[in-house]
Amino acid sequence: MVARPPVAIVLDRMKVDDLPGVHEIERESFSTPWPAHAYKQELETNRLAHYMVARWGDQIIGFAGMWLLVDEAHITTFAVRRTWRRHGVGERLLLALLDLSRSRGAHEATLEVRPSNVPARRLYEKYGFKVVGTRTRYYSDDNEDALIMTTPSLDGREMHERLVALRAAVANRPEVELGADGRPLPGPVTRRQGEPEQAPAGPASAENANEPESESGRILRPSRFTRRTL
Repeated sequence: MVARPPVAIVLDRMKVDDLPGVHEIERESFSTPWPAHAYKQELETNRLAHYMVARWGDQIIGFAGMWLLVDEAHITTFAVRRTWRRHGVGERLLLALLDLSRSRGAHEATLEVRPSNVPARRLYEKYGFKVVGTRTRYYSDDNEDALIMTTPSLDGREMHERLVALRAAVANRPEVELGADGRPLPGPVTRRQGEPEQAPAGPASAENANEPESESGRILRPSRFTRRTL
């Protein structure tokens, strides 16, 4: 298989024109995806909502969203196209949400996560989220509890230093190389000029723990639709 040149992943605000690609990832990732008009309503009428997409060329490969509620950022949805998982897409999206939260004056970020979703929990813990409570029988599909996770103060020194270091690490990640079929090749396959060669990450490595991959549940939101978190 002949590899294609490395590609750049670009983060951008979600637009109505992005919704067909977003819905593809919805259907791939969730057993009860939002109806087709839900995101359109969020983008056009909900001033609290902020949604982002990750693009490769003209393809949507991931998305994430949050609500900014006074001084709190509540992360509401998070999904990456299956073939692009474990390539740092989710980590880039999470970092972008936290940066946006800080720039808009949020003092903390919060979310709910399934106890069984270990990859997502590892990612959130890496970015400073800590378990502060439990919502019993929170997820409607299987009545699993939800862990409530919250960051320290986004304005504090601890989070500032953490985000500076993580932002640098994300910037120095190897580019993603594509196979002849246009899909990402597994593992770190390309390195930047001057970087040492990296060994493939093993199944239990932090690299493989960086992408949430299990389906989320739903939570109630102040409209006729439901919100979702990992």
